[in-house]
Formats: sequence, structure tokens, C-alpha cells
Amino acid sequence: MPGTEIQVRRKRRFCRMQVAVRLLGVLLRLLNLLLAPIFWLKARDRRPLPPAPPPLLLRSATSLAAAIRQGEITSEELVFAYIDHVKAVNPVLNAIVEERYRAAIEDAKAVDRKIEEAKKNGTLQPLTAEKPLLGVPFTVKESCSLIGMSNAVGCLEHAGRKATKDGEAVRLVKQAGAIPLLVSNTPELCLGWETTNLLRGTTNNPYCLNRTPGGSSGGEGALLACGASALSVSSDIAGSIRLPAAFCGVFGHKPTPGLISIEGHIPTLSDENYPRFLTVGPMTRKAEDLPLMMNIMAGENRHKLQLDKPVNMKDLRVYYMTEAANSPALLDVHDCIRDKIKSAAQYLEKECGSKICEEKFKELENSVEISISVFFSMKDIPNMLQDPANPKRDKSLVLELIKYMFGGGSRSLQALGFALINKTKLFMPQSRNGYYSAKAQKLREHFERELGETGVFLYPVFIAPAHRHQEVFLRASGVMYTMVFNILGMPATTVPVGFHDGLPVAIQVVAAPNQDRLCLAVAKQLEVGFGGWRPPNLHK
Repeated sequence: MPGTEIQVRRKRRFCRMQVAVRLLGVLLRLLNLLLAPIFWLKARDRRPLPPAPPPLLLRSATSLAAAIRQGEITSEELVFAYIDHVKAVNPVLNAIVEERYRAAIEDAKAVDRKIEEAKKNGTLQPLTAEKPLLGVPFTVKESCSLIGMSNAVGCLEHAGRKATKDGEAVRLVKQAGAIPLLVSNTPELCLGWETTNLLRGTTNNPYCLNRTPGGSSGGEGALLACGASALSVSSDIAGSIRLPAAFCGVFGHKPTPGLISIEGHIPTLSDENYPRFLTVGPMTRKAEDLPLMMNIMAGENRHKLQLDKPVNMKDLRVYYMTEAANSPALLDVHDCIRDKIKSAAQYLEKECGSKICEEKFKELENSVEISISVFFSMKDIPNMLQDPANPKRDKSLVLELIKYMFGGGSRSLQALGFALINKTKLFMPQSRNGYYSAKAQKLREHFERELGETGVFLYPVFIAPAHRHQEVFLRASGVMYTMVFNILGMPATTVPVGFHDGLPVAIQVVAAPNQDRLCLAVAKQLEVGFGGWRPPNLHK
């Protein structure tokens, strides 16, 4: 009997915990409704959208690399074109942390000399085969580490810190001949879904400056959306590639963990789960650039991707869900996203001959609990309240909030919000970590069983298109749509599929672990069907 009583008590505590999480969701839903007019009134930025890119910068990176090889353009001309456009758009975006324009121009000149020499010697083909991105500029999320560039990752206490070496993925892209232009803005230590910090300020969404480009790769998303970057090296631990890609109408891929090295990424954790949750991956304007970047960034693991193996769309099985669950504790997915998921599934069925499967993954209704419990069980998650002057002491959250309101804080409001989640775990007791870890494992096995080597899953990236600055606090539950796939270790690609009220609409294509090729093939097909990326001022 005593054992039975203990089990009953544990079950009651568990039920109360679940109720607390759900009540918090209901409260946030009410606040989202009540405060919407205030956010609308605060959003008064009426500056014009960034200028449209010149025709050259509308082309894919793959096309630009071919143009340089064939002598249609020089690398120097291309780099100058990108620098000019970055300078034109950044005043309204605030996406750049630090640039290396002069060094990039010198790099481009060296590439042009090398190409001329290779043409004379008859060695151009082996040169460009070894360096498929020769002469093409790219940009880097600050946390991914570009040697000699800022590595503060939005933290006031790290201002002036420089990367002493390239992150491994950055090194491989440079080795493939690409030329780095700059490092871009992130939240503090990438811990947030809006790109803002007290060191560099807030980055704006190029389709509406009152709105966020998302986070944590928001600087990269904003630049790509404007055509001010050809390619991006970014990272994703809870939607940090996929969310900005969705809000900014570009492509972003979270790879299967372990395929691309995360060496050199800031922050880094000692927990064994960290390299399973964090992935470094590409963001691009065109779907055809994703496989190219994946092959390069995977290095010695590229053979595991099998990207040279064609995907027969008629063999493809398509599963889809338009929301995780119908619950008063969760914000509804916007109709524009629900409709696009259905349209994408119908397109794949009718135009590509793929098979629609009716199986639904009901366990996703527990995505919030699974994600929070498993993610925040990691050791060494950065403590945003730690006092740099006395690392053994934590600052008061309430005092830091008061200081922030009067302009004297050391952390952004978003960082303090993350600290609150980290501290409370949304009332999820540590004793339930094993329970939700087991649920995550079961869900992963269910996905692996159903999707196999020929199945993809269409799903929202977020509950709605880009929201206004700081609304993330009321819509944070929406990250359950991306975060759960970091926990499950599954590859996922954001695919832009249209616009709603002038803002990009995107969906997520998910596959079983190590089946990244399916995500990329579907992304390319949906680009054909739905138009893909269209920059501000050209998307009407």
C-alpha cells in the first residue's frame, strides 16, 4: 500500500504540473489578445522598405559561381555589388555586427588572378571542382566564429572579443572558395527568438521594419531576404535557423545532428546532449544552394547525405499536420499557414505524384512539455543572471528588470525572459525529466518508423508570420513547432511558400534522421510550385 500511495501522490503532482503549464498557456493566450492593440500602436516605424537588389543579386549562389568560372563576371565585381547593397539596406535593418569589406575585395582580386592563371594553364576545371564556391561572397552568424571578427555574441561583458579561429563549418565554406563579408547580429549567446541585445541593438524584418526577423539567426535572415547575402552559415538549437528563414521568406535547413561540425560555435556546453540539439547549417535564398552548402559544410561526412542520389517524387510519402493540437492552452496556427500546408501536400500529390498519408503524430501535442523538460535538463546552460564580476553570485531578476526599464540594465528584456524560463522550467519538476525523455524517444521512434527512407512531414514553422518586436513574450509557445525537432534530432527545412498581408509565409519539411536529402528535394520542388524567395519591394 505505501508504494501505491507514493505512486498516487506522484501522479497528482504530475497532473498539477501539467495543469500549471496549461494555465500559463491560457494566460499568455489571453494576454496576447488583450495587448495586441498596444503592440499595434507601438509599431509606428514608417521608414520605407530596403531597396530592391540589382538583377545580378537575384541569382542563386550556384549560378553566380558558374558565372565567375565562365568569365561572365569577376569575383571583384560581385563582391563590390554585394558590399554596395549591404550598405544600402543595413541602415534600416541593423543586421551587421562587423564587416571586412576591404579584406573581401582583396580576396576577390586574388580569386580573379587565380582564375586567369588557371585558364592559361588549363587547370580551371580541377580548381573549380575543388572550390565550387570560388569567388562567391557569404555572411556568417556571429556565433559561428569568423577569424578576426567580433565574437561577443551580443553580450556587453564580451564587447571587443574577437574570434581567434574560424568555426569548422566556416572554414570549410572558405576552403570551397567563398569569401566572407561580415558577421551578423544575434540575441545574447543566441538565447532568444528575437534578434536584439544591448550591445548591437535590434535587427528589423525587411518586409516590415516594425516586426522581428526572428532569432537567433535574425541578422542572417534579414540580409538574405534583401538579397544582401548570397549564402549564410548559421546555427539552430531551438528553431534558430528555421524561424528567421520563415519570417524572412528564405530557405533554412537544420541538418541531422552530427553531420556538420559545431566546433567553434559560441556558446558551447559540456552536456552530452548539446551536440545532439545544436546544429550548424545553411540559410539560402534559393533551394538549389542548400545541397551545395550541405555537401561543403559536412566535410568528411558528406557521403552520409547521399545528395547525389536522386529523389523520385513518385516514391515520396507525404504526411502533414496543420497544428500540434487543438487546445485552449496553445495559440492557434494562422489560417494562412494551415492553408499553405494543405496546398503544399496537394501540390506534391497532384503535380509530383507523391502519396498522401493520413497518419497523424498525436504525441506532438506534448511538444511544449517535451521540449522544455528535455532541453532545460542540460548542464551548463548559460546563466544570464550570473554576475561577471562575481561568477558565484546571481543577480536579482527583479532588480535587473527594474534597471532595464530605466536604461541601466546589463541584459536585454529577452535575455531576462530566457533567464526566467531557465529558472522556473515553466514549473516542470526535475523528477519528470526521465518521463519526458522517454516520451521524446518514443516519438522519435514513431517518426522513424513511419517516415523511413521515403517519407516527409509537412508542419508549421511557427504559429503565424513575423510578429511585432517584443511580441515574442506572448507567442513563445509557438517555438514548440521547431524546438521539438531539435530534441528529436531530425532534419527540417523551412520553405517559403507565399505571402500574407505583405509578410512571408513558410512551412517546415521534416524527415527521419539522416534523410536530409528528402527535405532538400521537397524544398526545391515546392520552390517551383510556390515561387520561393521574393525580396522586399519585389514580392507583390
